[in-house]
Amino acid sequence: APRRTVSARPKDEDELDPQTKADVAKVLEPVRANRLSGRLKAAQIALERERYSEAKRIAKSLTKELSGVAAVHEVIGLASYRMGQWRDAADHLEQARALTSGSTLNHPVLADCYRALMRYDKVDELWKELKDASPDPTIVAEGRIVAASALADQGDIQAAVRLMQQSKQDPAKVREHHLREWYVLADLYDRSGDVIQARTIFQRIAKNDADFTDVRDRLETLGSR
Repeated sequence: APRRTVSARPKDEDELDPQTKADVAKVLEPVRANRLSGRLKAAQIALERERYSEAKRIAKSLTKELSGVAAVHEVIGLASYRMGQWRDAADHLEQARALTSGSTLNHPVLADCYRALMRYDKVDELWKELKDASPDPTIVAEGRIVAASALADQGDIQAAVRLMQQSKQDPAKVREHHLREWYVLADLYDRSGDVIQARTIFQRIAKNDADFTDVRDRLETLGSR
């Protein structure tokens, strides 16, 4: 599966979210807190605008004074992830995780880092935490995709198929995360040799969004078999 998962990228707004702002205010005097809050916001905006090197550079410059602020490590982790720097990404996302006890928002991204590092035990651990927490269905979907992809990486295609089959097949309203789950399931069916099931699911995707990734090409290829 493509390495694209949900992230906590902030929207392009003027100020930090209230919790992060409070976290910064706890460790710095007001004038310095205001200045570094602006720097952190600039890093978040750079991340949102896909200027990953810039985002990481700005956030790294804040670690000396704001090492206890989760959002700083989150920016470094997410920027590193987008640049394929898996170990650095995992290290900083783990630090953000430790500072935000109970949050599973970045579990799919962190799990995908461990998948890239072939730390499949950590992928399993994060997936269990994520599904037990039952957060936003989009985040659960991304976590399921990473967990199934890790199983496939290890050669257990059938286990990956079984995991992806647990995704909702008849949602009241089809959203992008449904299409992504279906795409991974169809791809797994194709890899397992079940062309009929693969074609059926790719057709379901095309019915909802004919331009979704390369679904047209996949159907054309399957049709020639």
